[in-house]
Amino acid sequence: MEHQDLLSGVINFALYFSVSIAFLLIFKFAYTLVTPHDEWRLIKEQKSTAAAIGFGGAILGFSLALAGAATNSISIVDYATWALIALVAQCLAFAIIRFGFMPKIVQRIEDNEVSAGIMLGVVNVAIGVLNAACMSY
Repeated sequence: MEHQDLLSGVINFALYFSVSIAFLLIFKFAYTLVTPHDEWRLIKEQKSTAAAIGFGGAILGFSLALAGAATNSISIVDYATWALIALVAQCLAFAIIRFGFMPKIVQRIEDNEVSAGIMLGVVNVAIGVLNAACMSY
């Protein structure tokens, strides 16, 4: 019986991990569609620290939310549903920053202002932590 439980656990791990990686890739594309600046170009071509910090925070925040969803889900469908909700919440975080706290965030990131990148990254991580905590139903 132990061998069967182990196999079942490994299969569940592989399923949840695969779905997590897929959602990370989906998030990367969704987030870059929401932001008017091209993070990848800024990071890869211009070596923008501000863009890397902001985008890195978004990925970390979303990963925290995914971890919360995986921990609390009762099935893979439940997990995928909460992962989608987390994706929307993380994208909304950028809108909150852009239209609420820092209306010039896009220009500041494009100008490689590290302070703007730090604030963007921190808010994205904070949203991810709140996301994860709110998924403990």
